[in-house]
Amino acid sequence: MKRMIRSFAAALTVALLLPSLPAFAESAEVIDAKVNAAIATFKEDVNGADVFLGQSAGYLVFPRVIKVGLGIGAETGEGALRVRGRSVEYYRTTAGSFGLQLGAQAKSIVIAFMTLESLDKFRNSSGWKVGVDGSVAIIDLGAGKQIDTGNIKDPVVGFIFNSKGLMYNLTLEGTKISKLNK
Repeated sequence: MKRMIRSFAAALTVALLLPSLPAFAESAEVIDAKVNAAIATFKEDVNGADVFLGQSAGYLVFPRVIKVGLGIGAETGEGALRVRGRSVEYYRTTAGSFGLQLGAQAKSIVIAFMTLESLDKFRNSSGWKVGVDGSVAIIDLGAGKQIDTGNIKDPVVGFIFNSKGLMYNLTLEGTKISKLNK
């Protein structure tokens, strides 16, 4: 069992390090195409998403965040920050966890900055960690899948959607978001 855990940990380390190498990072054009598809899915699946995104100062979209875990877990993905509907910067999300977990999951994440102040704070940071540099209120859409924009009062809100796989969690706590040079 220890040998299996060590092998998994080594594979996980390699999987997390490879995307950080420039040769393995996706181009801005590829990220934009995936962000466009994720936004289309978000708008199709969630009533009011179009109005909500239009009311935000900007929104960060990670179209595919992969999480794997066997006691030790890690997740990573690349995305774009959109302001007025245009990509202005590119980011990588990474997170690690320790505890009872087994499996793999892919999910999409939208983090909306509802005020210019929260957007500026994010953009001026040198590496933003959820729960340390800012909190993100996760919006659970429930069965109705509708955003009630009148009830959202938090400066930064997040949506996790399009989840596939054997793991499921609704948290961004401890997630680090780092700017990419694209």
